[in-house]
Amino acid sequence: MQAPRSEIRHIAIEGVIGAGKTTLAQMISKHLNARLVLEKFEENPFLPKFYEDPEHYAFQTQIFFLLSRYKQQQELFQADLFHNFVISDYIFEKDKIFAYLTLEDEELKLYEALLSAIEKNIPVPDLVVYLQSSVDRLMGNIRLRGRKMEESMSEEYIRDLNEAYNYFFFRYKATPLLIVKTTDIDFVNDPDDFEDLLEQILRPNRAPVEYYNPVRRK
Repeated sequence: MQAPRSEIRHIAIEGVIGAGKTTLAQMISKHLNARLVLEKFEENPFLPKFYEDPEHYAFQTQIFFLLSRYKQQQELFQADLFHNFVISDYIFEKDKIFAYLTLEDEELKLYEALLSAIEKNIPVPDLVVYLQSSVDRLMGNIRLRGRKMEESMSEEYIRDLNEAYNYFFFRYKATPLLIVKTTDIDFVNDPDDFEDLLEQILRPNRAPVEYYNPVRRK
């Protein structure tokens, strides 16, 4: 499928851990020859410790992510003469979801003070795609990919995170938003599903919030 004309140039894919946001971002980037911006979670030295002991490592993990995401987002201001599209697998604002879920009150005050000093002038995507999924599917995907640092991740944590994501994105108004129900879609293994989803993403003249709930053909 040829990339259709669209006013959408900067697309951010979001979703809970295991939703498939990085995979989808990579697939779209390859299809459109887009600049790909991926969250560098593996560079956070506190993340494995956080999954083992969230109470003691939440603040260090959060601050590292906040500053890393800020630095990466600032690089998006640099001119790119080789790509017409930018595809990322996160938005900067999602940092707050994890902060409010994991930090204690005093830690949250420090976090918010730092955030207020750096959150200005963050580039805003033309469209955010939120991959909404069930806890069972998220847990299945997490186990399937077999990352060692995620072995201790509990279903309770994913359930709380899923609820926090839903709460955040059902109130999100910063950019146009496409909420995709992924329960009955397999954009990784079914080319038709991917083509249909990509067509929805690139469609111009969007409403502020839209829902895509595909029905499996098979």
